[in-house]
Amino acid sequence: MGDKLDVRRELDAYRARQGVFRAVTVPEMAYLAVDGSGDPNTSPAFAAAVETLYPVAYALKFGLRDETGVDVVVPPLEGLWHADDPAVFTTARDKSAWAWTLLIHTPGPVEASAVERAVARAAAKRPPRIDALRWMSLAEGRCVQTLHVGSFDDEGPVLERMHREAIREQGLRMAGAHHEIYLSDFRRVPVERRRTILRQPVAA
Repeated sequence: MGDKLDVRRELDAYRARQGVFRAVTVPEMAYLAVDGSGDPNTSPAFAAAVETLYPVAYALKFGLRDETGVDVVVPPLEGLWHADDPAVFTTARDKSAWAWTLLIHTPGPVEASAVERAVARAAAKRPPRIDALRWMSLAEGRCVQTLHVGSFDDEGPVLERMHREAIREQGLRMAGAHHEIYLSDFRRVPVERRRTILRQPVAA
C-alpha cells in the first residue's frame, strides 16, 4: 500500500501564503455538507454539524481503505459563508446574520454508494445532525485566496483588503460564497496559531 492520499498536498487549491492574494482555479469537487445559520461561537447547530461531519468522513476513509485499498487523510473542515450584505463579514462582523454550510471534501473516485455506506456506519454513533447531512458538488472555478493566521475575529481587515483591493486590482468581481478552509483544527489549536485559507470565487 502506498502513501496516503492527502488533498492538501495534491491540489494547488489547498495552498496559500499569508499576505499574498493569489488567483487559483479550483476544480469541481464533492463534499459532505451540513447547512445552518447563526453565530458559530454560540449556535448549537454549528457544533452539531462538526460532530456529524467527522464521523461520516472517517467512516468513508475506513470504508475506502477496506474496499479499494486506497488510504486517504481526512481533509480539513471547510465552510461556505453566506449573507445578503458582505459587510457582515468585514466591517460589521454581525455573526448572527451569517448562514453557513460546513463541508469536508470527499477525495478521489468516491461513488454515492460508498457515501451511503459511510453514513449508515456513522449513524450507529448517533451524530446529532446525521439526517441533515448531504453529499454535494461544488464548482467554484476561478478564485482569489490568501492565508490568515490567528483568530477568526481578526479576518475582517484581511477580507476587506481582498474584496476592495486585491480582487478589483485584478479586474475581477466577487461571484460566489465566501469560503474558508480550516487547515488547523480550531477545537485543538491555540487561537494565535490557527491557519485558515480565505477564498473568494470571482468572475471577470
